[in-house]
Amino acid sequence: MDILVLGGGGREHALCWKLRQSERTGRLVCAPGNAGIAAVAECVDLDITDVAAVTAFVRANTIGLVVVGPEGPLVAGVVDALRGLGIPAFGPTAAAAQLEGSKGFTKDLCRAAGIPTAGYRRFKSAASAHHYVAVHPLPVVVKADGLAGGKGVTVAETNEEGLAALADIDGPVVIEQCLSGPEASLFVLTDGKTISIWPSAQDHKRAFDDDTGPNTGGMGVVSPSPRLTDALRDQAIETIIKPTLKALAEAGTPYTGVLYAGLMLTPQGPQLIEYNCRFGDPEAQALMLRLDGDLVEILLACAEGRLHEAAASWSAETAVTVVYAAMGYPGAPITGTVIDEVEAAEALGVQVFHAGTRRNAAGKLVAAGGRVLAISALGHDVGEARSLAYAAIRKIRWHGGFYRRDIGRV
Repeated sequence: MDILVLGGGGREHALCWKLRQSERTGRLVCAPGNAGIAAVAECVDLDITDVAAVTAFVRANTIGLVVVGPEGPLVAGVVDALRGLGIPAFGPTAAAAQLEGSKGFTKDLCRAAGIPTAGYRRFKSAASAHHYVAVHPLPVVVKADGLAGGKGVTVAETNEEGLAALADIDGPVVIEQCLSGPEASLFVLTDGKTISIWPSAQDHKRAFDDDTGPNTGGMGVVSPSPRLTDALRDQAIETIIKPTLKALAEAGTPYTGVLYAGLMLTPQGPQLIEYNCRFGDPEAQALMLRLDGDLVEILLACAEGRLHEAAASWSAETAVTVVYAAMGYPGAPITGTVIDEVEAAEALGVQVFHAGTRRNAAGKLVAAGGRVLAISALGHDVGEARSLAYAAIRKIRWHGGFYRRDIGRV
């Protein structure tokens, strides 16, 4: 089967790496891809949010399955268009993808369905939220309502921080109560009928050690989450995931694909922070490392409404992923710097997934984004996995990058 993966980050490298291992994979194409993906798939230049361009490419190349990596094409309606042509596509429709496309939509759904989440207020513009932020008890969470690439969230400890966050937002805003407790990521696949529970993960959002610095798209991850017990996971499925899927189905917009719930584990139980409608990044890297099943079979079954036929199996080992980011991230990253000795890192038995990389005119690997590499390792426990990941990252020669040194530290 010829397969098209949309996206060019670390998540898509992990998906392509795993899809390539399936005997069912024929031609594997990724748009736009990156320097790492080019080793396992054919990379093509394609505007993945241009629905007409994507559908034309799929038809011209007899693609049998489309796997949508990032959120942009989902919100744009790529899945809707492909399904209209009878082409299996993994991911939710544009209407269902509003769970990520609009934080206000999700908060309203939670309120109507009684799903535990933080209290909130919606505002049509950043300017209209100024007074509320200025007088509201602190801390508050300021969120851009639309897509923000895993960022666009500020935990404001002072009124000045809150107002500064608003100044960076152009459009609707959601202001939330600040929940306290450890965070965890819960993943499920669903075809609208069957729910397949995938392993959890523990993300590290802040840029610097000890959870300091600005929020990022993720600086590292551990899977499974050491804090999301089976009991808490089951509680979250019953009180958060199932009511969400029920509400969407009743609205005539059933959800299909992967649903990623960011949870806060409060003293009152799990509460929803936000939903993502795609595999996380860097969570996907850890999950793909642990997946023992055939990813093509699983994603195709999900896209064709027969998820009950495809069982995923998982390694009992722990995965730790450490992100190597470019200096300046999550602001303006410094790009074009040369990266060497990635092969020496992989020789230790880790997988280095590429996110923001390209080849320069001399064929050298260079940084081309904010989060550049994701060094991913398996171990019998967190300690063994993180030791291996950090031993590998120290082999890489790159003077333009930085990474957290406390991913997975307990």
